[in-house]
Amino acid sequence: MVRQPISGPAGVWAGATAPRPCRRKQWRGGSTVTRGEGGECVTGEVLWRPRPDAAETANIGAFARRLSALAGADLTAYPDLWRCSVERPGLFWGAVWEHFGLGGPVPEDRVLASAAMPGAVWFPDERLNYAQAVLAAPGMGEADTAVRGYSDTRDPVEWTLRELRSAVARLRGGLLAAGVGRGDRVAAWMPNAPETYALMLAAASIGAVFSSCAPEFGARAVIDRLKQIEPAVLFVTDGYRYGAKTIRRDREIAQVVDALRPGAVVTFPYLGEGFQAGERWEDFGRDGALAFEPVPFDHPLYILYSSGTTGLPKAIVHGHGGIAVEHAKMLGLHHDLGPGDRFLWYTTTGWMMWNYLASAPLVGAAVVAFDGAPDPEGLWRLAEESGATYFGTSAPFLMACRDRGVVPKEVADLSRLRGIGSTGAPLPPAGFDYVREAVSATAQLQSLSGGTDLCTGFLGGAPTVPVWRGELSCRCLGADVRSFDPSGRDGVGREGELVIASPMPSMPVGLWGDTDRKRYRDTYFDTYPGVWRHGDWITVTERGSAVISGRSDATLNRGGVRMGTAEFYSVVEAVPGVADSLVVHLDDEDRLLVFVATTVPFDAALEAAIRAAIRTELSPRHLPDAITAVPAIPRTVTGKKVEVPVKRLLQGVPVDRAVARGALADPAALDAFLPRG
Repeated sequence: MVRQPISGPAGVWAGATAPRPCRRKQWRGGSTVTRGEGGECVTGEVLWRPRPDAAETANIGAFARRLSALAGADLTAYPDLWRCSVERPGLFWGAVWEHFGLGGPVPEDRVLASAAMPGAVWFPDERLNYAQAVLAAPGMGEADTAVRGYSDTRDPVEWTLRELRSAVARLRGGLLAAGVGRGDRVAAWMPNAPETYALMLAAASIGAVFSSCAPEFGARAVIDRLKQIEPAVLFVTDGYRYGAKTIRRDREIAQVVDALRPGAVVTFPYLGEGFQAGERWEDFGRDGALAFEPVPFDHPLYILYSSGTTGLPKAIVHGHGGIAVEHAKMLGLHHDLGPGDRFLWYTTTGWMMWNYLASAPLVGAAVVAFDGAPDPEGLWRLAEESGATYFGTSAPFLMACRDRGVVPKEVADLSRLRGIGSTGAPLPPAGFDYVREAVSATAQLQSLSGGTDLCTGFLGGAPTVPVWRGELSCRCLGADVRSFDPSGRDGVGREGELVIASPMPSMPVGLWGDTDRKRYRDTYFDTYPGVWRHGDWITVTERGSAVISGRSDATLNRGGVRMGTAEFYSVVEAVPGVADSLVVHLDDEDRLLVFVATTVPFDAALEAAIRAAIRTELSPRHLPDAITAVPAIPRTVTGKKVEVPVKRLLQGVPVDRAVARGALADPAALDAFLPRG
């Protein structure tokens, strides 16, 4: 059958019919090749192609022409552009710096003065301020919408750029009056609301260091994170609504304040039910002019935290310059955002995607923030109501919508969407099919992989790159992502350790409190000296796309056949009735255990269906020794499955050493994995 392309404003779908289902995997040296009924490669089937004029109309095209002139070579083809970005990082990042108005021309050798890792030195002669760059909002007028805030707790809030600048100025005045200065920490246990956004920018304008925790974090999780950084001022939220449920925070706030003993406490009256600790939000601000402290490129901007499932969360410090150039590159070139766009990503203030979302005005786009429960239909309606042109979410959310039979294009008008982002976990091939068939026939699906450590995605998509089923379309510009074998040899077409072989500007400035940088080196550079090891299994294809097959510390290895957990989940969770799953390999006993949360009663027929799917679509060697139904699969507050902590529990490690309950979205989900009696 010859498929007729479907054209649209963003690109062209390569076929109107769904690809045939995978039947089996052929194993070659630990890597997998997915085959369909006729033997064709199904995982790599093209689902979307860029429009023929994409190189002319997309932002990345104009940038490629600029860099081509500087390099003296034609870089309009994405592979050539990527190659230049990693082989001549000084030229590339200097062009990003200038193209997005972050500063004037910088000589190539003064963009990256030292390429040593760790310890790369970027833009040593330059000064900037992240907040100033954001609030410059190129192409956005003073009366244009800069941020829209939606919430389960209160009515929508909309601020123009003028109103956002005014809010930042008042909060800046309040911070200065409270004695906050350059390098002091400002912490917020607050929701994804315009006020929190303004507070972050106000702290940055002074050169103070911002850090946030989501309202749903428990007291222990907040203390574990914020006590490390000793905040000068702590902002707290009296409570919030999650769907129809009201959650008060009176008792938890008292615990946190007692443990942290900050210099000042300010309460944001989100619920507005009268509770107050310290100063009222309304009384905190001060009149004053909006001003910005110029700081070095690597001056600390904010502190993010690792999940902390097995110990104290790492306090990861990101710098003003690294975040500014990296986010401008991603939002402007990869997501094709600019003036007139509205960027919605479902996130909380406890996930790095909030910080990513916050950078939208760097390229002239408006922020759309939402705080509340991720309703499978409501979020799509919010995309319509907010006028979002790019909607980002997590892979688990997309799969949950699919499993519940939600057809977003039937519940909301999504015609404005040009891009759909997915991250937080690998999106299985079935998720690609779902987005194409049920969400949009024209918007480009970009499956991203990255993380808190770099506060960005280093694998994703681009307007000039096709979308292949089940794959991350490309290595992002400036991200020298490679697949290393145990000896440190780079390889294409086979699975290996995901590494970043040359520096990126948004690599952490450091870890807070790690004065000798030993923990930093041990965390990222212990396996391959001078090369960043990320901790995932990756296969880079010959066309430059990639597949993430799971965490390298949670690998399933039976009979010499190695498999990433992501491959396992994509098959198990495609079985009707399975909503979620977790797989653990107990190496010392060579026992493979599968746990499933189901939407139907777990019985012999469902177990047989799961086993049949694993046998035919994965490998007979990976048939589980036991399949057990559990009420829920434990996940972190950012939605990641806690594979290693559960494995440690099953190996007999005491619960208080195996996992930090405060890092879990639902600590009760862990109970099914605890020893009885």
